[in-house]
Amino acid sequence: MRRLGIAAALLAVLSLILVWEIHRDAGKLLDLPGIVEDRLPPSPVETIPASQRAAADWIVIGAREEVKKGTRYDASYQVISYPGGDVSPDRGACTDVVIRALRWAGLDLQQLIHEDMAENFALYPQNWGLTGPDPNIDHRRVPNQMTFFQRHGLSLTCQVEDHLDEWQWGDIVYWRFDNGEEHCGVISDRKNPSGRPLVIHNAGIAVEEDCLERWEIIGHFRYPVL
Repeated sequence: MRRLGIAAALLAVLSLILVWEIHRDAGKLLDLPGIVEDRLPPSPVETIPASQRAAADWIVIGAREEVKKGTRYDASYQVISYPGGDVSPDRGACTDVVIRALRWAGLDLQQLIHEDMAENFALYPQNWGLTGPDPNIDHRRVPNQMTFFQRHGLSLTCQVEDHLDEWQWGDIVYWRFDNGEEHCGVISDRKNPSGRPLVIHNAGIAVEEDCLERWEIIGHFRYPVL
């Protein structure tokens, strides 16, 4: 029994190391979830009374909740309810940061993408061998999110230098890693000393960090369009 206990402890430690390594490969982990929040003053959005917050404000608030929860990366397929379905709250992919953030603004990306795909399936990427939409996973895929925002959101610059004023909090950014994998995050209302906004994303564990130009930017959207 003692050997089993030691083995379980070692497995837990190895799991934490694996999560750390996964995130380190995608980008440097600046802090553990919650710690940075405990020692920073309220962000600009957090000083706005709840009754006066706009959609973009709530999107940032919702994305930051993923950091506070310490959501671990898990992009596995799961059967979920519809509409308003979600995977386990302590788990999620990069796209789940976007999905959950938008729900704080009263927007159900699961339903929005499903309904659009049901009417316009051929206009969405045909990368998974499906013959029709699947509300369990469609909204959790980067190419589908990008297609939806291209169709219904505001497409914005992918350039950062000399275009900082075009990057507003609550915007959604999409990247391509060096290995070809695609990734996404929510633009924060916090900035680095040079004025570049931080980004809230999950590439191993949900964090808020200075990574906007770390990878190739392939999409920048604002939704809803007001």
